[in-house]
Amino acid sequence: MTDKQEANQTSGSASASSSTLERVDTIATRTSKDEEAAGSTSEAFSSKFTLSPDFLHKLVSSKDVSRLWHVGGPSGLEVALRTNFTHGLDNDEDVLQQLGNGRPEPVKRKQSIIPLHLEGEDSKGFSDRRHAYSDNRLPPRKSRSYLGLVWDAFNDKLMFLLTFSAVISLSLGIYQSVDPSEPGSNVEWVEGVTIVIAIIIILTATATNDWQKNRKFEKLNKRKAERYVKVVRLGKLVQISIDDILVGDLVKLETGDIIPADGILLDGFDVECDESSTTGESDLIEKTPFRERHGRDQHSEPTKASEKIDPFILSGSKVANGVGTFVVTAVGVNSSYGRILMSLRDVPQETPLQQKLGSLSKYILLFGSLFGVVFFFILLIRFLVRLPSIEGGPRAKGESFLELFMLSVTMVVIGVPEGLALAVTLALAFATTRMLKDNNLVRLLRSCEIMGNATTICSDKTGTLTQNKMTVVSCLMGLDDKYEDTQMLDGSDTTDNATREKRAQTMASVLNMSDQVRQLLRTSIVMNTTATERDDAGKCDLQGSSTEVALVQFAYDHLGLDQLTSARNSMRIIHMFPFQSASKAMAAVVALPHGTFRMFAKGAAESMIDRCTRVLDGDVRSLQEHDSTKLQSHIQNLAERSLRVLAIAYRDFPSWPPISTTFSSSDHLKLDDVLHDMTYVSIAGLRDPLRPDVIQSVQQCQSAGVQVRMVTGDNFNTAKAIARDCGIYASGGVAMDGPTFRKLTPSQLDSIVPRLQVLARSSPEDKRVLVNRLRAQREIVAVTGDGTNDALALKAADVGFAMGIAGTEVAKEASSIILMDDNFTSIVKAISWGRTVNDAVKKFLQFQLTINFSAGLLTAITALVGEVDEAVFTVVQLLWVNIIMDTFAALSLATDYPTRGVLQRKPEPRNQPIITVSMWKMIVVQTVYQMIVIFVIHYAGDKLWAANTEHQASQIQTTAFNTYIFMQLFNQTNCRTPDSRLNIFEGIMRNPFFFFVQAVTVTGQTLIVIFGGNAFQTARPTGSQWATSIVLGVLTLPLGVAVRCIPNKYFLKLTTPIRKLFHMRMRRKAAKERKKAARPPQPGLLSRAVSVIKRETKPPAGPIIPTNNDDIMPPPTAEELKLHRTASRTSLQRQQGEGEVSLSALIAFARDRNGQEQSKESEMAMGLRKYVFEVHPDTVVDDPIVLVDSKEEVEEGQYAPPPSQRADHLMYLGVGDGSGGAAEECRKVRRGSRAV
Repeated sequence: MTDKQEANQTSGSASASSSTLERVDTIATRTSKDEEAAGSTSEAFSSKFTLSPDFLHKLVSSKDVSRLWHVGGPSGLEVALRTNFTHGLDNDEDVLQQLGNGRPEPVKRKQSIIPLHLEGEDSKGFSDRRHAYSDNRLPPRKSRSYLGLVWDAFNDKLMFLLTFSAVISLSLGIYQSVDPSEPGSNVEWVEGVTIVIAIIIILTATATNDWQKNRKFEKLNKRKAERYVKVVRLGKLVQISIDDILVGDLVKLETGDIIPADGILLDGFDVECDESSTTGESDLIEKTPFRERHGRDQHSEPTKASEKIDPFILSGSKVANGVGTFVVTAVGVNSSYGRILMSLRDVPQETPLQQKLGSLSKYILLFGSLFGVVFFFILLIRFLVRLPSIEGGPRAKGESFLELFMLSVTMVVIGVPEGLALAVTLALAFATTRMLKDNNLVRLLRSCEIMGNATTICSDKTGTLTQNKMTVVSCLMGLDDKYEDTQMLDGSDTTDNATREKRAQTMASVLNMSDQVRQLLRTSIVMNTTATERDDAGKCDLQGSSTEVALVQFAYDHLGLDQLTSARNSMRIIHMFPFQSASKAMAAVVALPHGTFRMFAKGAAESMIDRCTRVLDGDVRSLQEHDSTKLQSHIQNLAERSLRVLAIAYRDFPSWPPISTTFSSSDHLKLDDVLHDMTYVSIAGLRDPLRPDVIQSVQQCQSAGVQVRMVTGDNFNTAKAIARDCGIYASGGVAMDGPTFRKLTPSQLDSIVPRLQVLARSSPEDKRVLVNRLRAQREIVAVTGDGTNDALALKAADVGFAMGIAGTEVAKEASSIILMDDNFTSIVKAISWGRTVNDAVKKFLQFQLTINFSAGLLTAITALVGEVDEAVFTVVQLLWVNIIMDTFAALSLATDYPTRGVLQRKPEPRNQPIITVSMWKMIVVQTVYQMIVIFVIHYAGDKLWAANTEHQASQIQTTAFNTYIFMQLFNQTNCRTPDSRLNIFEGIMRNPFFFFVQAVTVTGQTLIVIFGGNAFQTARPTGSQWATSIVLGVLTLPLGVAVRCIPNKYFLKLTTPIRKLFHMRMRRKAAKERKKAARPPQPGLLSRAVSVIKRETKPPAGPIIPTNNDDIMPPPTAEELKLHRTASRTSLQRQQGEGEVSLSALIAFARDRNGQEQSKESEMAMGLRKYVFEVHPDTVVDDPIVLVDSKEEVEEGQYAPPPSQRADHLMYLGVGDGSGGAAEECRKVRRGSRAV
């Protein structure tokens, strides 16, 4: 092109852009007037931008293409937003304006991914843009102030009554002090002041704990909101936080992304979005790139066909398929999803533990309030009876009434479990903060405690059990040319850079292939990849999935690849098919120089070979049956070495899109439509070594009673080999592939799923079905996932773990916990923390109920037996006990770290009461002990210490109070283990809060006893009395050991009537909820009339047994049962046509195949040979494999344990059971019976 032609073209572009800009100004002016006429209240924005935020929001939300054409189409939008649809935003926005007005574009820069720190780079360049449109941050949620938290703690009826009583007491005390007619020291006001100070201390301590808890949750929420996207700026691909996205940015989209802002799709392939979260539309919406279809004639008027396209990208929607680029038009509160979030902030939901404690708190509150009311009326009746005989006049009578009233209110305060909620939230806040340091980002609080009771884990393989560091260790080109890295093929870890460089030099000559074949394989890898290259300080670093990076690195080392970006730019990509789990493949179509097109594809080796009809073996020839058999044998050999096996192939087309009638859609090609008649090129084996600590982590799970299952899309033999190395696949286990799994009916799945340890070549739908079948058997299921299609399984599971590194945004959004390091070991840590949270609440509950019962009964009995002022504890002393019981105990018992013991016991079932038998045993015995000790000191202390004076009598009452506090002090240590374990000091040195609380309690108690005087009504005890208090307190520790040694069965016999009475109402309520949820939706008038004639049968009593529906789950709650009814209707349709195989015959065939006893001529054997199903070779002969009816006795009203917790099931498995040896005893019995 000549200089004159370039000048003419430049001039023409400038004129066109100028006319476009004038058109934009006209439209913007008209739009602004329309908004003013409509009463728009949008604030003024920078005059450098012609389109207002409101107009841009309506541009996308209305999905009206005509609005795009009114602003001049793509070029008009480009000018109006002062961006560039090729190079993105620039710090110098004046340069971009000149580019948009037709100036020559700068030289194209090499695209690469670089780290971007916006703080120091765009403070000036984007100031006008930020002022006009803001950034993508939402205004932070207004946090509760400290004074607000104090008011929340004070906003309680009981606290109001106590404060009101304290104010009256203080007023009377001040009146007596200033009355000269009153004899004595006139210090009656001290008690009132002390009560007020005690109330202030309670409020301050509660508010401080809440404030610290909120601070931790705020930090956690900020971490949860952190997300990064790839945008084009300065012509380079950079990664920034979603908060820093600006209007005019060019954002890259990939399958699995959650769209961060509104915009217009400019380029893309097969982009489909799930907009159900924003528009409610359940179907996937196909997105058409606006610039691609209409950029050729940007100044032409829109046609009817162009009006029907949908290039509008809505924030908050999910990219279900495809890749593309869109320009941002609205961010933050101006975007669609931002406006929804601002109008509807998330309401925090209660966790299951909080729900259990809420119900328990209601009963304790009811009991405590009733006890306090009865206590008050008894004292009131006695007061009224003695009223005429009370000396001192009206003032003395008023003081007596006020004293009994304050004591009654304080009794209710002691009985109300105010610290329960504090203990739960404090334990959750502490655990989630520490879990973050253990690479567990908790998104849903409920998942933290649920994970502690998980019974099974369905884990991915790549990246979770393995290191996600793929390396090509074997490559077969054609049929004979083979490259093998013998060191890494054997599993040795020699991946350091020096060794790799040395091997790359020495192994390059091994590839005995022509330059043509080498170039074809290199081009196939380079063009059909999602890997990108980052140029950081002159060093090239590959970014992307481990498989993609391994293949590109192989091309660098052995195929002569020089630079990835330049190699990709050498050819034009016409179409891309992203990886699809259904086809287990991905492909890219490129334009060849002679006008033809070539599709490069790679995917699962065994399925890709089945799609090939030709082979590149020197020259292209037909793929014969013996060739296919040879390749399949090679694939199996690599898979048995724990390698991931991929096949690379291509296919040529004379035109694109191809002319054919077999396509599912003329406008939207599917990969399966063209993935056939391929030409085979190469088979690659990739090694991904196991994580160093994964074997130990799997063993820890098995010791904790948690079964681990591998669910992967990899080859069956590869999955088996890695599962065997991990310790997942062991004797008694079953392995199968996805197609075989899909052939089984729900009833067959229910029989075999408890033994399923490996599920290979599985689809995301298989994973979801497996999760639902396990939950139907009352398993508490945790599942890992990283892909977009894994979202359904993550949602279906009790706890969903998304991969923080390899996971898509959709998977993270559907998960409960994000594994920041993609490591299976982090899941084990999550189990430990979940059990620690449950234990923390039980510790606190055991400690608090002991005080509730003992302090309440002691005060009530002593006040009723004697006078009110003769109660063993005064109001102020009881408030001090309340501080210890609530705030201090929550801080010390809810902040323990996990110990080794938490992973050496079985998980708790869903419906287990929060107060266990061991806890009741300790609560009752400690309460009785404390009451006996205090009664002896209170009523017989004058004889024990020969008290003759009033001061000595006061010392005895102080000793009773002091002894009671020291018993609580040591009982707090005793409550560190809520079960029957004897080591109560395990992990105590790791909890500084415990020692801090103990020190504060001892210091406070010492000061109160020595210097309390009239305020606390104490007198300084003697040395012997101090020793007595401490010794009697210490005795709670050996008493706790003795109680733990008593078998629970003896305590159960003594307390059966009490336990039934306590749990009867809770069970009735749960039964009503289940019965209500099991009923079908309310019918119409005609249906109700019919039901009168034909009444439905009542549901059977007892536990609800799951039916053979695909999606049904166990019914612990009404909400879940409601979900199951809806899901079961669709799952019944899915069952039609399945059940082609006999499960018993399949198991028998697999066992015979292990023993090599099957008859090859058997017609049944030939029919079963197509199913990929294996029973572990070490499985004993008498193992039934399928699930049999449980013979374990189940308590009335309780569910039977899930299969993973049944000893008769675990006895056949060669894994740990975490059941305290129950399964091992069964194994010994089984071995003995076989020997006989």
